[in-house]
Amino acid sequence: MEKTEFDVVIVGGGHNGLTAAAYLARAGKSVAVLEREAHFGGAAVSAAAFKGVEARLSRYSYLVSLFPERIIRELGLNIDLVHRRYSSYTPNPHDTATGLLIDGGDPEASRKSFASVGHGAEADFDQLDGFYADTGKLAQALFPTVCEPLPTRSQARELVGDDKLWTEFIEEPLGEVITRRLSHDLVRGMVATDALIGTFTSLDDPSLDANRCFLYHVIGNGTGDWDIPVGGMGSVSKELERAARDAGAVLLPDAEVTAISDDGRVQFQRGGTTYAFTGQRVLSNVSPWVLEGLLGNSPVSGTRPEGAQIKVNLLLSRLPKLRDQSVSPEAAFGGTFHINEDYGQLEGAYQAALAGALPQPLPCEIYCHSLTDPSILSDGLVAAGAQTLTVFGLHVPDRLVTEENNEKLRGELQAAVLASLNSVLAEPIEDLLLRDADGNPCVEAKTTLDLEHALNMSGGNIFHGPLQWPFLEDDAPRISPAERWGVATSHANIYMCGAGARRGGGVSGLGGHNAAMAVLEDLQG
Repeated sequence: MEKTEFDVVIVGGGHNGLTAAAYLARAGKSVAVLEREAHFGGAAVSAAAFKGVEARLSRYSYLVSLFPERIIRELGLNIDLVHRRYSSYTPNPHDTATGLLIDGGDPEASRKSFASVGHGAEADFDQLDGFYADTGKLAQALFPTVCEPLPTRSQARELVGDDKLWTEFIEEPLGEVITRRLSHDLVRGMVATDALIGTFTSLDDPSLDANRCFLYHVIGNGTGDWDIPVGGMGSVSKELERAARDAGAVLLPDAEVTAISDDGRVQFQRGGTTYAFTGQRVLSNVSPWVLEGLLGNSPVSGTRPEGAQIKVNLLLSRLPKLRDQSVSPEAAFGGTFHINEDYGQLEGAYQAALAGALPQPLPCEIYCHSLTDPSILSDGLVAAGAQTLTVFGLHVPDRLVTEENNEKLRGELQAAVLASLNSVLAEPIEDLLLRDADGNPCVEAKTTLDLEHALNMSGGNIFHGPLQWPFLEDDAPRISPAERWGVATSHANIYMCGAGARRGGGVSGLGGHNAAMAVLEDLQG
């Protein structure tokens, strides 16, 4: 390799690494991105998951909320995000012939669905307006800061401008505001799930892990809307890869980093040969846990990240029929489909998993990408009425999975997901599964350990570790650009640029953008 010295070496070619590379190269910096896989994009990729079937699924990550329009505009990305008319449908687990529909195009239909559930659910329909008006205030106040140096806690509170609102969502356990303002367990659970995606905690836990998860789920682009990327999640990474290459970044696939030195030397293997690049700054797009290992810190300090989910992809011949005949399958699957997620079920599932058992029933969230964006399917599959489902099962912590039990547990979890689905359907989901070229059902499950193997994602944690507030404590150090942008590590020349950065997590590009801004401020300062 002719060039081995760069302004910046980026370890990991996920979407955040590509975002950082595009910004830095456009600013005139020499940049190299090292990716261990043969392709770029990390968890934000599309893939033909089933042999011989022309369907490209968003295999790991699936929806976009936090990706700022500002990044799309500044990098000139051709990304088409489609808003879904339906926000969610939540069957009543105690009477599956009824359920809560949130229809953005017909509020009256939504109100009627709440009334059908009874027991105070209709009163909560109006309460939800006030609840989400308040989260909207948080979004409008805090989201504009995510592409800027971090505010302090006091500055963020001043931006929100409402002490009661700040206390309810930032300082008290989220369960308190949910149970205080909403009365029906099904409505409470529908709201609470945004606090538990990928986060193993109780809504009443004083750690406030649920609050931070919830906050990032409701502030995206000032609205909290979760949109479908046309062409699948891989279309987002492909555009970022194009932007980075067009700007002049060097992108090396099949380059597995084996060691990093705090002087900027990055050692990697490619094609059976060991190489080394050096950079004035090194950006780490791997988890902080992995970074510590690459730095040679053994045993690795700190708490190992822990994911808490099972991901299942399915390809169906058509959408399944529901027990609730008042809602069409197209409406129910047009948004987020919540299953067995009333408030008591969520807490019960957490307690069961905490005791070492698999939750029964398993709380699940379902997304039907192909209903909004059929372009991920071949013309033949579209004509035949085929649909994809992505299921995200909650409260399955990595502590339950080992190398020895992973295959068996994967099967048990897949069965638990299908059983949870069947508990609200009018027909078995198994009867609708298409078959691949070998005659196998088109269903695949990914445990936290599977994610670690495939993506080097420590503990299968989709956030690379506990989420952090999008602000600094008032007494936190803010001397260096890396500290001000939330990308600092214990090494002055090494920055986090992925999900492990403050304001990282999800398909957002924020870790990459903010690391790039810190580098530019640092090197030009």
